[in-house]
Amino acid sequence: MAEEDRSNTWQPFVAMLAIELALAIVNVLFKKALDDGANPLVLITYRHSISALFLAPISYILERNSRPKLTFRILCYLFFSALLGASLSQYLFLFGVQRTSATFSCAFLNMAPIMTFVVALPFRMEVVDIRSSSGITKVLGSTVCIAGVMTLSLYRGSSLLNHPQLSPHAFSTTARLGVKRSTGQWVISSMALFLGTLLWSCWFLAQSYIGKLYPCKYASTAFMSFFGALQSAMLASLSSGRNLSMWVLKDKLEIFTIVFAGTVCSGLCYVGMSWCVKKRGPVFTAAFSPLIQIFTAMIGIPALREQLYLGSLLGSVIVIVGLYVLLWGKNREMHESIKKMAQSARDIEVQEAKVEVVAA
Repeated sequence: MAEEDRSNTWQPFVAMLAIELALAIVNVLFKKALDDGANPLVLITYRHSISALFLAPISYILERNSRPKLTFRILCYLFFSALLGASLSQYLFLFGVQRTSATFSCAFLNMAPIMTFVVALPFRMEVVDIRSSSGITKVLGSTVCIAGVMTLSLYRGSSLLNHPQLSPHAFSTTARLGVKRSTGQWVISSMALFLGTLLWSCWFLAQSYIGKLYPCKYASTAFMSFFGALQSAMLASLSSGRNLSMWVLKDKLEIFTIVFAGTVCSGLCYVGMSWCVKKRGPVFTAAFSPLIQIFTAMIGIPALREQLYLGSLLGSVIVIVGLYVLLWGKNREMHESIKKMAQSARDIEVQEAKVEVVAA
């Protein structure tokens, strides 16, 4: 029993570390594919199509005897979940990646825990008692994170890296004009990344509810991927019309990217995150988001020769500080709750003892 408890303790941590590393790899691969001219909606469509084909037989084999009845209500929830976590949020994220960098875009994913916490408040999935130290700490963490978001969005700053390929033309007139033209895109991309992260946070909460309603993680992820592929294909068709050439993959890297993203990320990672949400809750799962940026920077900066700007670094640090202030507050809240439960149990025992004495 003790070994099983220890296993349940460390397994979610290991799962989330592996998930964040896989997501970082696929973000770098997507950035490379987008730089080569790939359509983001086409990539998302292929990604989720492969995910659905990959998970459908697995869900049939592993969950055919335990799967509850699939009702129209459950299908509607899964369709809405796909809209939040598989199509719109990923399109907004790739929109931002295409116009900035993989490392900068992943910085916005650090906001997922704070946004998850804030969005959970109206649904009473999270509570804030401003009379307690833990409640004040959680409000403070959220405020610090918002300051980090503003820094990321509005302040770019100077480049902290000097890649060799940027010389001797880095300070030419053409380069300076290019920087000016990209300033407006930087703000627009930041807004898209912010909105995409908000939808991603809403997906955590929706998944927490769907996991109770339809606890088959393989089947639910397969349905979500299927709906995500349909939604992305419809958006791609509406935005590009009958341009069939955009659906043709150009090279082996694009094929590898969508296969890796569809099987490992959209398939296994979604299953893993759904399992972690069920085990430890949505805020715990979202708390590992900063690792994506760290892993992406470790891979993307040397591989893609991306720039790292002062504003991105400062904003990321502020967001991460706010995140862990929030988590510290939640940890204190948990200990306070345990103490109150223990005190209540002792009070009940005392009352029962008094009743027995009176009865005797």
